Amino acid sequence: MMQRRQASAFYPHFEPEERPTIDYFVGLFNRLIFKHEAVLTHFLDPREREILETVVGGEALLQEFGGYQAAEKKRVYLSEDWENLKPDDYKIVLYQIDYPQKFAQLRHGQILGSLANSGVEVATFGDIVTDGQGTWQFFAEAELSDFFDRQIDRIGRTRVRLHQVPLKELTAIEDNSVTESAVASSMRLDALLAAVTGKSRSQLKDAFTAGDVKLNWHEEAAPEKIAAIGDMISLRHFGRLQISDVKPTKKGRLHLDYQLWRSGSK
Repeated sequence: MMQRRQASAFYPHFEPEERPTIDYFVGLFNRLIFKHEAVLTHFLDPREREILETVVGGEALLQEFGGYQAAEKKRVYLSEDWENLKPDDYKIVLYQIDYPQKFAQLRHGQILGSLANSGVEVATFGDIVTDGQGTWQFFAEAELSDFFDRQIDRIGRTRVRLHQVPLKELTAIEDNSVTESAVASSMRLDALLAAVTGKSRSQLKDAFTAGDVKLNWHEEAAPEKIAAIGDMISLRHFGRLQISDVKPTKKGRLHLDYQLWRSGSK
C-alpha cells in the first residue's frame, strides 16, 4: 500500500531553492493515492522530472511525452495502474508561428520572452523549435489553446499569427549544438564559465547576482557551487552547455568536454 509522503523527507536530497517544487510534487502524489485520480502535470524540465521520480519512488506509474521523442520539456502522467496512453492523451498542441519571413527574423529568446510575458505560466508551454530556415513552432497545453489562439499576435516587434498543426507536422529540428573542450581550474561554476566564455570571474560575479546563470534549469546565485558531469549550465546571452567528461591534466587542472548550444539555438 502506498504511503503518504512528507515533503521534508526529500529536502536533504535537493537544493533549498527547490523545496517549493518538492512541496508541489508531494501534493500531487498524495492527491493520487487518496483520491485515486490520475494526474497530468504541466510541462516539466528534466530536473523537475528527476525530482518527481524521487518523490514517487516507484510507487506510482509515470509516463511522459513532450510532443516528440527528443523533447526536453514533457508532461507527465501519474497513475496507480498502467494505462496505454496515446499522444492525444497528453493534451499537447503544436503551434506554428506565421510571420513575414522576408522582412523579419525571430529568435528563440524573443519567442520565449513573449510567451512568458503573455500572462501564462512558463510551465504551460513546452519546447520551442526551429528548422533553422525561418520556421518556428512550439508546444503548448491544449487546455489553454483558446488563450494562445486569441492573445498571442506579436513576438517582439513582429506581428505574428499562431495556428495549430498536427504533431506529425513537426518541422525538421535544427541541432545547433557543437562539441567543444576547455581547461578549467576547478569544477566551481564560475571557474567553468570563465574557461568556456573567456570572461573573468569578476564579470561572471555580476551575472550570478543578476540571475543570469542557471544550473539544471534553475537560477543559481552561488559562483562557488560545484558542478558535475551531466549538469546543464546556462549563461544569458551566451548559451548553455552540458558537461560530458572531465579529466585531470598533468598540471593539476581539469580538461572539460562539453556540448554547447550558443544563444539563439534550442
